[in-house]
Amino acid sequence: MIIVGLTGSIGMGKSNAAAALRSLGVPVHDADGAVHKLLGPGGGAVKAVAAQFPTALRGDRVDRRVLGDLVFADTPALRRLESILHPLVRRASRDFLNAARRRRARLAVLDIPLLYENGADKNMDLVIVVSAPAAIQKQRVLARPGMTESKFRAILARQVPDAEKRRRADFVVRTGGHRGETFRQLRRILRVVRARKPPKRVRT
Repeated sequence: MIIVGLTGSIGMGKSNAAAALRSLGVPVHDADGAVHKLLGPGGGAVKAVAAQFPTALRGDRVDRRVLGDLVFADTPALRRLESILHPLVRRASRDFLNAARRRRARLAVLDIPLLYENGADKNMDLVIVVSAPAAIQKQRVLARPGMTESKFRAILARQVPDAEKRRRADFVVRTGGHRGETFRQLRRILRVVRARKPPKRVRT
């Protein structure tokens, strides 16, 4: 099975690309979605996160906005949070890939926002990066609730620059235009990828 990493900086249209891949019949695992579940009602990370960040606890779930405010400008706190969440997200990814193998899927996609930042690209057979012009990216991000220019700049400072991601990618999907064009680009990429011979090594 070919394992494909899907990534892109904030506001580049990665979520739309992931939805397009699903509509094309590709199994996609959403790392952000896994985090939502882990922090949601009765989630597997709620107890451990609440022990570190008790003010973020709301009943049987963690308030992600409060949690984000607590760790945004506090690198040690962010590292503590990552030490809790990352192993659980990796386990969910492994379970997803194993299930895809059992279904004899020819390829599977791991949608990972910080793929390069966390070194997860080493575990991919190839990487698709979504990218849009900086002006469009900024417009998209600043339209989000609670977002400010200073927060946007701080987020970008923590991410591998878009140009570097594009340089390291196997495929780049331009998302600055119509969604239909994004869909067509992904469909062309899938034709190329599906023609490749899957790696012989087995990943766990």
